[in-house]
Amino acid sequence: MQASFGASAATWVLLQQVIVRGLVAVKFLAIGRILGPAAIGSVSVALLAVAIAESLSDTGLAQAVIQGRESPTRAELSAVWTTLAARGMFVALLLVAFAPLMQSQFHLGGSLLLLQLAAALPLIRGIASPAYFVVQRERRFQHIAGVEISAAFADCAIGLACALAGAGAYAVLIGMVLGESLKSTLTWATMQPRPPLKVTWSGIGHYIGFSRWIWASSVVNLVLNQFDKILVGKLLGPAQLGAYQMSSRLAQMLLADAAIAMSQYLFPTFSAHHRHDPHAAARIFKLYLLAAGAGLVLVVIALRLLAAPLFSLVLGPAWMPAVPLFKIFVVNMALGALIAVLVSYLRAVGDARAATQASVMQVIVLFAVVPPATHLWGVTGIAWGMTAGLGTATLWMLYRTFRVS
Repeated sequence: MQASFGASAATWVLLQQVIVRGLVAVKFLAIGRILGPAAIGSVSVALLAVAIAESLSDTGLAQAVIQGRESPTRAELSAVWTTLAARGMFVALLLVAFAPLMQSQFHLGGSLLLLQLAAALPLIRGIASPAYFVVQRERRFQHIAGVEISAAFADCAIGLACALAGAGAYAVLIGMVLGESLKSTLTWATMQPRPPLKVTWSGIGHYIGFSRWIWASSVVNLVLNQFDKILVGKLLGPAQLGAYQMSSRLAQMLLADAAIAMSQYLFPTFSAHHRHDPHAAARIFKLYLLAAGAGLVLVVIALRLLAAPLFSLVLGPAWMPAVPLFKIFVVNMALGALIAVLVSYLRAVGDARAATQASVMQVIVLFAVVPPATHLWGVTGIAWGMTAGLGTATLWMLYRTFRVS
């Protein structure tokens, strides 16, 4: 029992996952039921803009700090903070400047302020303390769980309060902004070592070799994760995008989020084991992969059978047209969960290139399959096109991981 609740135990990652994703689920499902598909579609466009800008400017420094053989000095952390803060400011200004264009392209009349409010998110994330990455590197998961749960609770409580008070689509973003603000504050108040608050750019050149592959992967993943949403939002408008996004998000909450959260544990854990004994790291990876695969098969079968009553009970009759999409997305998110485990191991052993190559393959399949699938089956064709791409990426990473191990 003591080992299970030690500061570095996976129990804290699982507890964080259950609570944080549970709060996110309560927030989005409740607000979705209150506001309907069109409002959720408008918020999705705002968050889509943030995701695009952050992916294009991803430095990969967080992963490089975690994976590096030596722990960063305070001077190096100061350079990391300078880089990330400058990136956050640049992204925020870019989003404000392009908000009118996004409004016109995605048919969001009267939502200019909503898009501009979303620009605060990358700025707040950028000024957080890079000591957070050191805490991840040292596997202090209890500490991370406390910070993440506190931020998620603030996000959920404030977002729901604003929705009930009549704030509309703004409720989602107001909660997110205040939740991210609390998280950034806690990284400075509770985490060590605190870097000096001075502008410096030198001392982190040795991270570039690893981080460039993270950046490349982020750019490719931008196409993979946002291409379908851009297509749906541009062609069909916010209401259809809301249905598409909610079915995707619900499937993600029920399947992929657990694996993504576990990657916070797996990446530093695989890295630590690989530094000590590569063969032991390979054995641990295979056990995690086997357990994840068996569990996902059972969950996918259950969710596809329960899709219609789940939507009727949780979201109401207005969301029932999204049920066929949800049945496809549970398959997609199961593949995404497997990919999260595979990426954690590949990056831990220093083979970040393999994950990027898999993403490129996925893009090629996506561009080849989606146009004819969209012509034949509409929005469900887009979802099945994503399935084909995810399956290709999974097979390639399986090949690379077993060749490495």
